[in-house]
Amino acid sequence: MFEIITHDEKDRWDSMVASFPDHDVYYLHGYVAAFKIHGDGEPLLLYYDDGTMRGIYVAMLRDIAESQHLKGLIPKGELFDLISPYGYGGFIFDGEINDRSVAQLGTELQELMSKRNVVSCFTRFSPVLRNAELSRPIMDVVDLGKTIALDLTDEEVIWDNIISKNRNMIRKAMKNGIEIHHTHEREELFETFREIYNATMEHDNAEPYYYFKDDFYKSIHRDLRNNYELFYATAGEEIVAMAIMIFANGKMHYHLSGSKFEYRNLAPSNLLLYKAALWGHEQGFSVFHLGGGVGSKEDGLYHFKAAFNRGSDCRFSIGRQVFDQARYAELVDLRRRVGPGFDASSGFFPLYRQ
Repeated sequence: MFEIITHDEKDRWDSMVASFPDHDVYYLHGYVAAFKIHGDGEPLLLYYDDGTMRGIYVAMLRDIAESQHLKGLIPKGELFDLISPYGYGGFIFDGEINDRSVAQLGTELQELMSKRNVVSCFTRFSPVLRNAELSRPIMDVVDLGKTIALDLTDEEVIWDNIISKNRNMIRKAMKNGIEIHHTHEREELFETFREIYNATMEHDNAEPYYYFKDDFYKSIHRDLRNNYELFYATAGEEIVAMAIMIFANGKMHYHLSGSKFEYRNLAPSNLLLYKAALWGHEQGFSVFHLGGGVGSKEDGLYHFKAAFNRGSDCRFSIGRQVFDQARYAELVDLRRRVGPGFDASSGFFPLYRQ
């Protein structure tokens, strides 16, 4: 009842995703293409059909032998794990969904992964699709922090949901001459985006993973051509803030962004997000998801986003599955013995990749 669609099958992949009424941009072939380039693994689309219920799951297949602390210690091409792509994922279901059908899916998934030497799977569920609940019977689901989503159905609703201090910042940006532009035609702007984004990451002491190469951005422009819009704020002739928005099936997401620190007092990002929300409304999108704080914390980034919707009730959850308990324990023990800084109580999953 499970079928694996590989990344070589582009048309079939996207046709299958589009057949699910609740699909989102994170499931598209073009979205995972950039993260394959980034080195996150080999993209797979798991498709399940029992005749009454269907399900899809997008995953990146990783060779455990390539993990940072285990290189050279286990043979390549023998043990693998899965992770949902950067952003949000998890199973999407369609049809007659009930506990029995989901449990059967879980049983068959266990059998499939065991045959393919897949040790574990880590899932980042979608706060917009709210799909964590249905997966609780088949994996360990952990609820983490809040995320922020904007209702785009009405311009007045967009403005009314913004807290008063943030409205003043938006007015301040307009008064200071900040202007917002957007396009998906000018590929050369990605070079400017990369400079601003990387400088933002350096200022925020981001981990190396969050720095992307030119080919990554070229993939966004090429493979997500109809599913992204690049917004940028200018002060005079200078670009001072930029953000990549991605979207599909009526749902819009704040993907990657950066701003020049010396211009932050002019609030360009505040105005940019407001104008992006209005653009999303014009496109007929129903929701604009901004995400949450770093590590699901209610930090400065979270509070910046929360200022755009005082009543957002989205929550981010993760899922953890171990398909081979014996192999998992062996890998954790190996990681404990060979790598520095190991903390068995950290909650990191899978623990052998800590």
